[in-house]
Amino acid sequence: MKPLDWAAAFTVIGLWGFNFVVAKVGVGELPPLLLLALRFTLVAALLVPFLKPLGDAWRPMLVLSVVLGGCHFGLLFVGLSGVDAGPAAIAIQLTVPFSALLAWIVYGETMGGLQILGMIIAFTGVYVLAGEPASAPSLVHFLLVVGGALAWAVANILIKKLRRVPPMVMNAWFALFTAPQLLVVSLVVETGQAEALAAAGWRGWGAVVYTALGASIVAYGLWYWLLGKHDVNRIVPLMLLAPVLAVFLAGGLLGEPITPRILVGGAVTLAGVAMIQFLKPSRTPAIAP
Repeated sequence: MKPLDWAAAFTVIGLWGFNFVVAKVGVGELPPLLLLALRFTLVAALLVPFLKPLGDAWRPMLVLSVVLGGCHFGLLFVGLSGVDAGPAAIAIQLTVPFSALLAWIVYGETMGGLQILGMIIAFTGVYVLAGEPASAPSLVHFLLVVGGALAWAVANILIKKLRRVPPMVMNAWFALFTAPQLLVVSLVVETGQAEALAAAGWRGWGAVVYTALGASIVAYGLWYWLLGKHDVNRIVPLMLLAPVLAVFLAGGLLGEPITPRILVGGAVTLAGVAMIQFLKPSRTPAIAP
């Protein structure tokens, strides 16, 4: 890889790693689903030039917006309201074993013994992490994050039907379809939106801007650019640094404890994820919210 490629890769790692910290701060200032609705509204507005006709692809795109936008992001951000950012960044990596399992069920892809062992190791690591959210312990919220990982795995199956749609066009339509769904759900299940908007400071609005511009547009734009230049199995291992970075950033910036249990659980989870990923280099892992 050339120096510019390395710079792009580590920029993505930094943007996605820091995104968990920003998201954690954001859900402390704004209701999670409202924050997401604002995020994707901004993404859609910024990507208007990419709103090209979808043709028959609008149906799978609409389904994707429900599964990935409403379920994955919704569960993850609501979960973040009760789980520390570091453990959440590790737990969301369960998308990889979930994806492998669904690929076996839906497409009949074979799984070797080492892949199965990797799944067991990954889930064991997350089990170790499950008791660790320190600021507001909640098994329910942790399970919501795990549910978000499962939703992203389902979305990976759906994305196969949209391979002919250019990445930025997909991002634009995805945001446009997702934003109103999240706003409606926020109005139904959340309260105090007007008060939260009025009281939100630079951190709350900064979270909206960062998650939209930094995590959704810049990071994914660089990610797709790197995937277009290099083999997946050359780029993906670097991306596993993002959740590791998130743990240490959350510890340094948010004061989240970095306990032996977090270190052991995180290492075990990522080891299992790496085993599955490296055996299936065409499958890209979920990295960031």
